[in-house]
Amino acid sequence: MLQQTIIQFPEIRLSHRDGRKLRGYFARVFGSESDLFHNHDGSGRSIYRYPHIQYKIIQGSPTVIGIADGALLLRERFTRVDRLEIGSKTFSVEAKNLSNQQHDFSWSSCELSYHFTSPWLALNQENYRLYRALDFVQKRKRLEQILIGNIISVAKSVQFQISGPLKVIVNVTEVPVSFKGRKMIGFKGTFSTNIALPNLIGLGKSVSRGFGTIVSNKNR
Repeated sequence: MLQQTIIQFPEIRLSHRDGRKLRGYFARVFGSESDLFHNHDGSGRSIYRYPHIQYKIIQGSPTVIGIADGALLLRERFTRVDRLEIGSKTFSVEAKNLSNQQHDFSWSSCELSYHFTSPWLALNQENYRLYRALDFVQKRKRLEQILIGNIISVAKSVQFQISGPLKVIVNVTEVPVSFKGRKMIGFKGTFSTNIALPNLIGLGKSVSRGFGTIVSNKNR
């Protein structure tokens, strides 16, 4: 079973672009205690791994998600969060909610459907150029291959063994995204797969900043 901890601050309202600032605040406060809060080594270089702590703005509410060892870290530090510093603004934390859950990250005998609540960043500069040259059917197939890779990355990070054929069907549309001052494309829509995935985790690039967040269509 996969441990998941969710911390929400229901009385504070932020915009989606503040996800990186939320991450920056937790990194400043707790980053010296664990690199899971920021995914950088002692010299400041990025640690390339699936983030076990992710920062999201969900329906305007600042939210921090921890899975596996990240879940334990959030539970241990929950009581120490008494304010949020987001850019030039400081918010006093009057209310915060802690939810601890267990998820059966496992194979499913039937297809399970999910939707992206925030843009899925599937492409980097290199595969973006290749993607643009494809026709509609080829684009969809390429995105499905990328999403399979994203799911495998999550599975490896929580030591779930992929021992059979992983199936994915996507139904997404392109959406414009501004990321670090650059214009990019992301994708919104739905997908189905034969793996049971935890709600609110991210898939793709920059999931620690809230991109690619998924929710089961059972929860809609």
